[in-house]
Formats: sequence, structure tokens, C-alpha cells
Amino acid sequence: MGKLPPMRAPSGYQLAARYRLLQPVGRGGMGTVWRARDELLDRDVAVKEVRLPLVLDEDLRAELCARTEREGRATAMVAHPSVITVFDVITEDDRPWIVMELLKAESLEELVKNSGPQDPQRVAEIGRQVLGALRAVHAKGILHRDVKPSNVLVTEDRAVLTDFGLAALEGDVSITQAGIVLGSAGYIAPERVLGDKASPAADLWSLGATLYTAVEGRGLHGRRTAAAALAALTSGAPIPMERAGPLAPVLRGLLQIDPDARLDAVRAALMLARVAAGGSAEEPIAAPHRTPRPSAPPVFPSPARKPQHRGQHRAEARPQPRPAPRPMQLPVYPREPHHTGEMAAVPVPAQRRRPSEGVHRKPAEFEVVGSPFSRAFDNFLKMVLPRRFWPRRFRR
Repeated sequence: MGKLPPMRAPSGYQLAARYRLLQPVGRGGMGTVWRARDELLDRDVAVKEVRLPLVLDEDLRAELCARTEREGRATAMVAHPSVITVFDVITEDDRPWIVMELLKAESLEELVKNSGPQDPQRVAEIGRQVLGALRAVHAKGILHRDVKPSNVLVTEDRAVLTDFGLAALEGDVSITQAGIVLGSAGYIAPERVLGDKASPAADLWSLGATLYTAVEGRGLHGRRTAAAALAALTSGAPIPMERAGPLAPVLRGLLQIDPDARLDAVRAALMLARVAAGGSAEEPIAAPHRTPRPSAPPVFPSPARKPQHRGQHRAEARPQPRPAPRPMQLPVYPREPHHTGEMAAVPVPAQRRRPSEGVHRKPAEFEVVGSPFSRAFDNFLKMVLPRRFWPRRFRR
């Protein structure tokens, strides 16, 4: 199998003895996308044939091919629904080939060409998904460098960023010194046109230009070259927006010439989500109405229980049940000789005794109950001794 022509591979060519090229499904400035057949796994795939500039020498071409292979393998590790799935990266015929998933979708460029300008809310949803893809690849240290409508595939419920063929071909000192700027006119960030290296902010500018084309139905300023577009941007004239509506603040923020003043990815994602939800870019997203759940009754801590006092002369901490009142006792006095009737009873209130009263007093002596002999001995002492000499226990 000999070498291929330097510009384009023929139909029916078998790549890496595995992928059979069937027909081209898209062409661009940096290559051709083929519909191919994976004869090993018996499935249809998309193969991107990357064509490098002819002005590059052999050493630089070899270096760029190696870097493209490394970047392609790194892109294959990015798991995101809006990032095209890369199956394989092959270097053959002195150029890289990228094998990707084949989607049944049309590009954003074809969608605008066939259906005209798109609704701002739908464009905001497409931009939100593409921005999610850019943030995913930027987190891996990969820059796309060629965000444009033809590289955004749109299905009924999905927007996919594809064609990472230039991801490894920009930002190199040798490329910048050679004066080569890779990308599509009208979608290259101003700083890249001036010779600066690519950055995540440059991808965001390209996203803004892509969304502008989708919602307005025409390219930014209608210029055909990057230099003409840059001249129009630096002239100070406002960017005309007739159909952007709520999407206009997002586009103005992304299309700032100064990268430091440009809208960052986090803020842009929030604003795009607001517009996609049907609101304004400057207003918060209305939260869905939810029925409030019944709140549980508040739980108050139980009061600390006071410790029981150790002293016995005080009442207990707990309230004692109140004793039933005793019936009032009326003393009856004997009759006097000179009285004919009984004396009137004088009521005397019953004396109550508190539960704790008398506890602190000295208890009475302990009376020992002895044997019959000891009781007889006590009686003998009472008979023999005078009363004043009796023991205290006899006087009770």
C-alpha cells in the first residue's frame, strides 16, 4: 500500500488495515470527515483526516503528529455527554487520523442555513451544553482552538462539540514563530490574531461568536477574514444584535476584546442556564414550586433535675402529698359544783406536724427489753431505792 496524495485520501481507502473510508460527510480548512466502517468491530464510525499546512518542514510535521496523538488520547479520557467520543488516534501517511463516534445529527451551521436564525432560548441551551464540554476538556489541560458552528453537532436533545483535530496544533512556540494561525476566520479570538497563545478565554470568545451566528443568522460583522473581523471589533462600533433578546448580555460578555474583561466560564454557564430556562440573563432562575413539608414540633430540652438535698433537717425537693385534715377535737371540762349545766366546749385547733419537724432533735434513749430476770431486778430497784435515785428509764 503506497502513500496517499498529500491533499485528500480516496474513497475506499483502508486506514490502519481496519477502517474503510466510505464517503465524506464534511470538509473544512484543516481536513475531511469521513463516514467509515470499522471492519474489526463491524460498526460505523467517523474518521477525521487532518491535513497539516504544506509550509511545515518534516521535523515540525512529525512533532505535531506526535502531539496530536497524545492530545487525542487525552481527549478520549474526557467523559462528558457533549464531548465527541474518540475511539482511536492513528498516524499514517505522515499525518494524524482521528476515529470518533458517528452521530446522526446536523451541524449548527447546517441548522442555521436550512432553518434560519434560531430561538434565543434554544441557542442558550446549545451554548450551555457546549460550554460544559469546553470546561471538561479545559480541566484536562486541553484547548479546542476551533469552536465554530460546523463543529457543533445538534440532535433533538443533545449538542456535541466535535473535531478536536486542532487541539494539539496551536500554542506551540515553533508554530507562532512560523506565523501560522490555525482556525476559521470570524471565530478566532482577537488575541490569537495578534499572535498570542491560545487560552481557555480564547475558546470562550469562539463560543460567543458561534452563538451569535446561531441566533442572528449571520457571522460576526459579516467579515470573511479574521483580520477584517478584528478591525471591525477594534473600531469601537457596537456589535449589532437584532434577534439575541435575553441572550445579548451573554454575547457581549463573551465577545470582549480584552481576555481579562471577558466573561468567565462559571458566570457564562449561569447566565446561559437562566436564558435556557426562559428567564433573563441577569435574573436568578425561578426555583420550582414545592409544597412545604409539615415541620415537626419544636423539641425543648427538659429542665435539669435538682439533686436531692443531703441534709435530713430539710424537706425533700419533691412535693409531698398533703395529709388529710384531722377532725377537730373539743375538750370537755368537768362540772363545777356551783354550776347547774355543762361548760361550753371551747374548740382547740389540732396541731399539725410538718414532715420534717423534729427530725433534727436528739432521739430518745433506746429501751432495752431484757429477760424476765432483768425485769424483776428493775422492779426490785423501784421498791428499794427512793424515786429520786431511779434511773431515767424508770421515770417515763
